[in-house]
Order: sequence, then structure tokens, then C-alpha cells
Amino acid sequence: MIHTQQLLTRLNLPDLSLFKEGKVRSVYDLGNTLLLVASDRVSAFDYILPTGIPQKGAVLTQLSEFWCHYLNDRVETHIISTDINEMPKCVHQYRDLLAGRTMWVKKTALIPIECVVRGYIIGSGWKDYQQTGQICGLSLPEGLYLADRLEQPIFTPAYKAEMGKHDENISLTQMANIIGKDLTHQLRDISIRLYQAGQAYAQTKGIILADTKFEFGLLNNKVLLIDEVLTPDSSRYWSLSEYRPEISPPSYDKQIIRDYLEATWDKMPPVPDLPAHIVEKTSKKYIDVFERLTCLNDQVNDRK
Repeated sequence: MIHTQQLLTRLNLPDLSLFKEGKVRSVYDLGNTLLLVASDRVSAFDYILPTGIPQKGAVLTQLSEFWCHYLNDRVETHIISTDINEMPKCVHQYRDLLAGRTMWVKKTALIPIECVVRGYIIGSGWKDYQQTGQICGLSLPEGLYLADRLEQPIFTPAYKAEMGKHDENISLTQMANIIGKDLTHQLRDISIRLYQAGQAYAQTKGIILADTKFEFGLLNNKVLLIDEVLTPDSSRYWSLSEYRPEISPPSYDKQIIRDYLEATWDKMPPVPDLPAHIVEKTSKKYIDVFERLTCLNDQVNDRK
């Protein structure tokens, strides 16, 4: 893993044209291509926290790169390079700031759907199932427990909301009304295949990929996988050795932060700083899942 030089929560690249800025990433317009810079910012309960998480941006970028290369025989991706030396010269002056946390990618027309695939019933899917027996209009068997594995992974899309608003879970029919039936079925099939490939690989590393979300764009009428891919921010990873149905298994992501804030904060401004021990534990979680997934030595599975 390429460790980044410094904690980065604010980004100022005055010689580059800002395309858009999200909770974690800043995107810069380089003409026919884009520059995706992952900061160390972390969000919870729709707020960006004032405290950053060391190496988070590096994990998101380098794990996305790993998965893009792993999956490139199944779908074309937008990634061009993560090597600053291969990027346009206008980027080189920011080398120390951007190295390890930046992807140079093809510019596509964004398809405004989050393609969510669930292999286990957890999170918002569990809440919907308890109320209706369904998730996004898909009926599930009766008697499922929290964190149960589903017989087959299910595709549960969401419509991408504007910045600051919640994405809206939608049915396959609603998705087809937005982007068309053929593209809907294509994205569903690709998403499930990618999830199954990721889940099968993760399991060899002692990790469960419980669910994830993919994003796609169109370039010359061809579907490309874009944005982050199978990262701890876009996916729910559990340790295989700690997995038990009927409980919410510990996850490799910012759940430590959510739990801390739930116990200490009323979710009203101002947003509190995180204590050092929470920051350290969260950073270790991100680095640990990266190392476990990308390490070629299977002995890593024995780590706790």
C-alpha cells in the first residue's frame, strides 16, 4: 500500500478546474478525462465530520484500483492510471499531495442509479423486510433473521439524489422508467456478476462481502464501471470467522464512528471532533481490510 504523506481533509488545487465535490472525493475536469481525488474526510448521519481518518483516501483509491484490475475481464472500467507520472503535466505540481489517493479516469455520462447488490439481509434492507417482507419490491422468504445469507444475491437499485439529499430506493420497474428496460437489465446482470466475483474472491481471504453498490457511466454508448469499486465506503465487509446470523457482525468500515456518535451526540450541529482512539481504530479497520484483500499470503486470514 502506498501511504499518503499527510492527513488531507481540505483540498485546494488552484490550477485545476473543479468538476464537483462530494463528501469524500473531489473531481477535477481535465477535458476528456477526470481526476478523482479521495480525501481522508469521513461522513456520518449526513454530516461531514471535522476529524479526518489517516490513510482512508489511500485505501479507497488503491482498493478501487485493485478491484478494477481484478474485474476488468468482466466489465470495462473508467480507470486510466493511479501513477502521477502517467497523468497530465498539470497534475505533477501537486505530486506530494495527490500521490496514492488519486485516480485518472475516463469521463463518462453518469447513469443516475446506484446499483446495489445484497447477498445478506442487513441495514436498510433488513428494516424494509421487517416492515413489508420485501426489499425494493422484491419479496423474500418468511422467517429470515438479521444478517442471514440470501439464497441468491438480489439487485436493489436506488435513484441518486442531489448532494445533501438521501438516495431513494426504487423498484426495477421504476429504474426501467428512468433509464430504459434494456439498460436496466444490463446493469442488473453486470452488477450481480461483479458482486459474485468479489464475494467469491473475498471469501478466499476470510472475508464476507455482504453487500455493495456500483456506479456506471456511458462512453460512446458503452457501459463503464466508474467511481469507487468494492471499497469499505461502498461495501459492507465482515470477517468470516466472526460472522453469526441474528446479530449485526462487526464490519470493516466507519461503523466504529457511527456507534461512538450514537452514544455521545444528538446529531445536531455542531458536529463533534472524534477522540484519538476512535480515529486510530477506524484507520486500522480500513488498512486491515485493504491488506487482507490484496495480500497474496493466505496466512493473513488467521489475523484477528
